Amino acid sequence: MDHVSIVVADLEAAVAFFTELGMELEGRAPIEGREAERVNGFDGLRAEIAMMRTPDGGGKLELTKFHSPAAISAEPDPAPSNTLGIRSIMFEVDDIEDTVARLRPHGAELVGEIVRYEDVYLLCYVRGPQDVIVALAEKLG
Repeated sequence: MDHVSIVVADLEAAVAFFTELGMELEGRAPIEGREAERVNGFDGLRAEIAMMRTPDGGGKLELTKFHSPAAISAEPDPAPSNTLGIRSIMFEVDDIEDTVARLRPHGAELVGEIVRYEDVYLLCYVRGPQDVIVALAEKLG
């Protein structure tokens, strides 16, 4: 897999959220032109992307802001964790409580609670940009 893409309304806020999670901004670029229109299936496409990568370089996340045509919201909003489609993106963190605290100023809200899972992990879900569920896991021991 090369990367996962998330469509966002506020590109700056999404970059800040995933930077706080430890990802690094690899680059930004405008996306437009006939080839991009053909791939996406609409005329007049204008978008901007920010490519984020994990510190080890093994994972990438493309954040996309559509200027034209405007992005649309899924229903219901926010979608519950059992909605069809991508369920979550998981990140392993060193300190889950610290990570949640640092993400709160960037709009993160816990979906449920931080739970000790089979004495192997502390786990939780937070809602990130555009209500994407971001799973956090802190390995115990």
